[in-house]
Amino acid sequence: MSSEPLTVEDPEDRKILTLARTTRARTRAAEGASVRDRDGRTYAASTVDLPSLKLTALRLAVAMAVSSGATGLEAAAVSTDDDGVSEDDVAAVRDLAGAGVPILVADAQGTPRNRVAS
Repeated sequence: MSSEPLTVEDPEDRKILTLARTTRARTRAAEGASVRDRDGRTYAASTVDLPSLKLTALRLAVAMAVSSGATGLEAAAVSTDDDGVSEDDVAAVRDLAGAGVPILVADAQGTPRNRVAS
């Protein structure tokens, strides 16, 4: 991974990065995530860490998209302290959207650090 931040030019990608960051900040969760479906709708979620239910922010955002009728995704973003996302998170995006969907990984301030593909 490069030590220089990624440059994100697309305003729609910047929007999902902002949604991921603000959701994380608002809920004080370990992570925030946002996805954009093929119709341009966005879904934002934070980590769920309850004794009986644990979900990463990205998996929950994907689940929200699915439960709202989304049939695919254009992009995803995660605000996290980690350098990347787990293979299970990538698999959730791939299950809904197929291979090649960009997943932007940003820090708590929303600065993009990494980009992976489903």
